[in-house]
Amino acid sequence: MSIKEIDKSYVAGTYGRFDVEISHGKGSLVYDTQGKEYIDLSSGIAVNTFGMCDPVFINAVNEQLNKCQHTSNLYYSEPCAKLAQLLCERTGAKKVFFGNSGAEANECAIKVARLWGSENKGEKYYNIITLKNSFHGRTLTTLSATGQDVFHKYFNPLTEGFLYAEANNVESVETLLMENKCCAILMELVQGEGGVMALNPDFVRGVSMLCQKYNILLMIDEVQTGNGRTGNLYAYQGYGIEPDVITTAKGLGGGLPIGACLMFGKTENVLGAGLHGSTFGGNPVSCAAGISVIERIDNTLLNEVKEKSKFVFDELNGAQGIKSVSGLGLMIGIETEADASLVISKCMERGLLPIKAKNKVRLLPPLNIPFDLLKKAVSIIKEVAKECVQ
Repeated sequence: MSIKEIDKSYVAGTYGRFDVEISHGKGSLVYDTQGKEYIDLSSGIAVNTFGMCDPVFINAVNEQLNKCQHTSNLYYSEPCAKLAQLLCERTGAKKVFFGNSGAEANECAIKVARLWGSENKGEKYYNIITLKNSFHGRTLTTLSATGQDVFHKYFNPLTEGFLYAEANNVESVETLLMENKCCAILMELVQGEGGVMALNPDFVRGVSMLCQKYNILLMIDEVQTGNGRTGNLYAYQGYGIEPDVITTAKGLGGGLPIGACLMFGKTENVLGAGLHGSTFGGNPVSCAAGISVIERIDNTLLNEVKEKSKFVFDELNGAQGIKSVSGLGLMIGIETEADASLVISKCMERGLLPIKAKNKVRLLPPLNIPFDLLKKAVSIIKEVAKECVQ
């Protein structure tokens, strides 16, 4: 049996896989088992921050593997402590809880919000406002937090206590605050699975002001937007707001599973002994990988992300076959006149690996993708988008 046949026989059929078996890669290039070369425009869905087989990442992981691959959270671990320190120093957060994924980071944030609400506002203040068109994870509770009915189908009854406001509508948020006992609002600053839609800065600042007015927590889901993806270390830093909690994952581990819930002043002491935990959270190998990633996301790299983003937007906006371009940094959604799935298929034939978000072609390349490869990729996208409507 081929690998594809084995996969179809034994792996749960939860993914609509492309007909490509990735064999190996280097940097922003990956290769299938037939030897075909592709420019990677997805980076494992915003995970491989520095592309495939990054030498700094590999050295950090190997060095830690040769010391200790795992120790429980009953003991201290240098990589866990050092990564937490690094994240706090770069953001102003006070405490970090480590899990293994974005959904787990959001689960932690939800528990923090409800515990904070109970202690500071009363037991009935457990409601959390999220936004319509949002996505916060696939566990039952983060699925409940997700503001898209399509993800709720088949999984009722959902976890109660989530309210959905209209994105970019401050009045919608305040109405929910006035009519319900709330402890927090949780939102993505770029709705990734919702079509790569960046929130309006005035709306974001307005929500921040409402959180202060009604004394609730402002929580920002940075699972996909974090770790340099938008041109700031974390997207909230470009919006001029001060959150009480941020969550992140994906690019933090550079390819290894890790999630983090960062707690700021209001929430730093909410979690005490026994209130939360994770067997693999803070794993020393994943944390060593995280250190190797965060230490290299400096102003030079962030400025490069912004420059590359501007290039993509400038090239694609107004191009034939392209209706619109959305997103922030190197988190980009392209609305094409032709069906996005057709455009993606044609791009793959020509050696590109973009992915999809709703009705859009989505680009999430490694942050350090060389400019020549990015220019080649954009040129192919323009050609394909044009040809698909001729």
